Amino acid sequence: MNNAAETPGEADETYDVIVIGGGPVGENAADRASRTGLSVALVESELVGGECSYWACMPSKVLLRAGTVRALARDTPGLADPGDIDVAAVLARRNEITNNWDDSGQASWVEGAGLTLVRGHGRLAGERLVEVTVPREAPAGSAAGGAGDEDGDVGGGLGEAETGEAPVTRLLRARHAVIAATGSVPVLPDSPGLAAASPWSSREATGAESVPESLVVIGGGVVGVEMANAYADFGARVTLLARGGLLSNAEPFAGEMVAESLRAAGVDVRTGVEVASVDRPGTGSESEPAGPVTVSLSDGDKVTAAEILVATGRVPRTTDLNVEAVGLDESRLGRHGALPVTESLEVVGVPGGWLYACGDVTGRAATTHQGKYQGRIVGDVVAARYGTQAGDRSPTTGDPGPAVGQEGRPWSRYAATADHGARVQVVFTRPQVSWVGPTEREARAAGIPVEAVSYDLSWMAGASVDGPGYTGRAQVLVDTQRRVLVGATFVGPDAGEMLHAATIAVVGEVPLDRLWHAVPAYPTVSEVWIRFLESYGL
Repeated sequence: MNNAAETPGEADETYDVIVIGGGPVGENAADRASRTGLSVALVESELVGGECSYWACMPSKVLLRAGTVRALARDTPGLADPGDIDVAAVLARRNEITNNWDDSGQASWVEGAGLTLVRGHGRLAGERLVEVTVPREAPAGSAAGGAGDEDGDVGGGLGEAETGEAPVTRLLRARHAVIAATGSVPVLPDSPGLAAASPWSSREATGAESVPESLVVIGGGVVGVEMANAYADFGARVTLLARGGLLSNAEPFAGEMVAESLRAAGVDVRTGVEVASVDRPGTGSESEPAGPVTVSLSDGDKVTAAEILVATGRVPRTTDLNVEAVGLDESRLGRHGALPVTESLEVVGVPGGWLYACGDVTGRAATTHQGKYQGRIVGDVVAARYGTQAGDRSPTTGDPGPAVGQEGRPWSRYAATADHGARVQVVFTRPQVSWVGPTEREARAAGIPVEAVSYDLSWMAGASVDGPGYTGRAQVLVDTQRRVLVGATFVGPDAGEMLHAATIAVVGEVPLDRLWHAVPAYPTVSEVWIRFLESYGL
């Protein structure tokens, strides 16, 4: 079933709604869609809970936590230096957080929520049809062959070569809607020799069972700086290579402060360089172990390390979704193959309004939290449009959804409005970085008249209580015509915990004159809000 012209056979099972992708985004979409009496199938090829639970958000933060607490202890008078990190204990805690890569707990939640879990790789097979490929005798929860494999095979599960038998296919039919929540896959640059060097992706970095003596990290984005921080804390000699500055999507001062901190931690941070080629002897097999990696740089220098991590970004996972089966050729897809969607997350270009998408696959915002937000939006859209029952579990009760082909009004439960001016991001380096909304450069490019108001967080009374070595900076962007905040950035210890107040101010378009009456407690670093307003002239 590779094109729309083929005629699929009779469906094996029928549901009201089918969600392809059982990560946190798909889980949210499925749960919300089911709240008006719709039967929902959740199709997942790997582990229920997805990338974030097992290979990204959760394990990575565990790897970073020990170094953060050690630094805090060292900056707290009266506490003894805790010494080196017990790496084995950290990795054991990482295994606990991922439940040793066993998804039985989250699978039980799916069933308990009244959803039907369908294991296997799902792809579109025609109008309201999803073909699910299920490996024969594949172990429950198997992660083999799933999204993010280095060979690019994101097909989902064990194939004929692993089981000795051809996989089984099931054809599912949706009465009303199919929601694609397939996420994204990592990008591997085409630098000569890189693919043959068996590079780590974020999965290998967060799932490692030991710490290499040295590590070269390619990429100055979130994954690159976080893993450089973690492995330096563990005692590895780390080199971080970035074509531009670090954290290029944030305010420039944020990346500069992270670079300074990484260098202080012993990381060799090199910006403005590109990889010319990569060489690694050996195949990585038992008979021919892989040797050290040598990276030749655009400036003529070379870097050698025991392992190499490629963290150069991700792209929407649509190559194995068979979008051609519903008439979506490459010309109709967005950047990097993203599924183009309306504000109500209905896929553009598919007649009938039955196909929806949320999360990374839309190309709108590549974070778990923003994807979960979209999952809640699209779930409510589907529940309101097609559901028949209203009750206490239905947040759409008394709030009719938009008709098929129509978009929800901005800031309603049926429109993902926050994707445009209120996206949030937290980077768990030391110091942490968090921001909401556009950067100053982005705001000016969009024609928003902004004034940036910055403040040194170390000047706050709460910062001095935290420790003599406290460093941090915060900045807000004020729309000078409307006198509301449109963006904010925080850099410092626990900056992620300071972000939500700014997010509420941005989303709520709270006037500065009203913010003046939001009194922060003393002595907390949050008193910076008073300083922002005073600096602006209140």
